[in-house]
Amino acid sequence: MLQRIYDWIDDRIDVTPLWRDVADHEVPEHVNPGYHFSAFVYCFGGLTFFTVVIQILSGMFLTMYYVPDIVNAHASVEYLQTDVAFGMIVRGMHHWGASVVIVMVFLHTLRVFFTGSYKKPREINWVVGVLLFFIILGLGFTGYLLPWDMKAYFATQVGLEIAESVPVVGDLISNLLAGGEFIGAQTLTRFFAIHVFFLPGALLGLIAIHFIMIRKQGISGPL
Repeated sequence: MLQRIYDWIDDRIDVTPLWRDVADHEVPEHVNPGYHFSAFVYCFGGLTFFTVVIQILSGMFLTMYYVPDIVNAHASVEYLQTDVAFGMIVRGMHHWGASVVIVMVFLHTLRVFFTGSYKKPREINWVVGVLLFFIILGLGFTGYLLPWDMKAYFATQVGLEIAESVPVVGDLISNLLAGGEFIGAQTLTRFFAIHVFFLPGALLGLIAIHFIMIRKQGISGPL
């Protein structure tokens, strides 16, 4: 039955060439771990994408229970951990996954740098990758406040003070993020919106550009 459904769809929009183009794409020999042990470092990019997917899926689950206001935010997190089936596991995945994805992006960036993969003609993709790195850091920072506990509050306070120390635009950045002079309801709402809507949108767009350029230019060769 599934084959009949697929044939019906394929007959109308011709999807077979699309997935065959991906499935039949040859991977360079130096990327195969059987070629050399060092080929494993070329897996960092794929592992980073895998952790990002886990973060997105677990984040979607958490959003169904999280309440982004200062009265109910912490209580909603406690409810998620104690009363929702598998809630503690999913939140733990999202919490620790945030650290894992930052580490993986850092390792991937190191691999690209030390193998010279940022050189011509891949300079633009290097810039896109650096932007992705900063977006991942931004997601980690904005997500830290959402549990609305003491640790989150004071960690965010330190982060805003660091932003405020930036020359010329520091005060503007700090006020834009905090929504005022103090961390409060406006801050939590803004951090939630940035964490759930703005940064993920930019992340998905840049990942798409990153993959398109990798596909067009190919994977760089070994040194």
